[in-house]
Amino acid sequence: MEVRDLTPEHHDAFCVCLDDWSDEMKEAGPHKAEWLRRMDARGLRAKLAFDDAGALGGLIQYLPIEESFAEGRDLYFVLCIWVHGHRQGRGNFQKRGLGKALLQAAEQDARERGARGMAAWGLALPFWMKASWFKKQGYRKADRDSIRVLMWKPFVEGAEPPRWIRQRKKPEPVPGKVTVTAFINGWCPVMNLVFERAKRAAAEFDDRVVFQEMSTFDRDVFLDWGIADGLFINGREMRTGPPPKYEKIRKAIAKALKRL
Repeated sequence: MEVRDLTPEHHDAFCVCLDDWSDEMKEAGPHKAEWLRRMDARGLRAKLAFDDAGALGGLIQYLPIEESFAEGRDLYFVLCIWVHGHRQGRGNFQKRGLGKALLQAAEQDARERGARGMAAWGLALPFWMKASWFKKQGYRKADRDSIRVLMWKPFVEGAEPPRWIRQRKKPEPVPGKVTVTAFINGWCPVMNLVFERAKRAAAEFDDRVVFQEMSTFDRDVFLDWGIADGLFINGREMRTGPPPKYEKIRKAIAKALKRL
């Protein structure tokens, strides 16, 4: 296999996490493309993994932790490692070592850029971005927030462990209204998909339903709330993993309307 830096010819595939075959991903809109363009000035790094036949099968994106959703200093933070595993489209590239190769390449890049360590988030449950996988790569737990585990690997002695930036408040319901509040950062097409579905669903109702967009690309907005991506209906958070179908979001709004 070969790991290469992201180049413009692969931007479109990168912005849909290699799922360019998926009609569902097309619902996510242009948010990640805009995020990618704007994050260049903030130190975003991205690499792609190709198999021996030259087929693109995996990606990693990472950035200075000061630009991430965790607190830390002189570390890089892995936002996402994704190895395509669907039979549709590109096919299944998993269980071939692409993820490990991507992480090792990112670590080497971070070292060369003067980082004192690498941080990553993982889930305590056996789904995507498993914390247990990072543990096998030499990472250890630095912090935990519900099922989100903050993992890290110091490169030098004296490196400081990172900590999660936790939720600081939540949207408050407005009397006489159903308020649909969608937080969007842009980095994840799945969360961009949830945002677009919520916005479209809210627009189907009358003016008793108010849609609020919270762009956490503005770091001050993120730090104020402690929420990077999320969906709230009348202040109650709606689970977004896996992403809820459009119909489910619409039904939740309609149910909230009946309670008015």
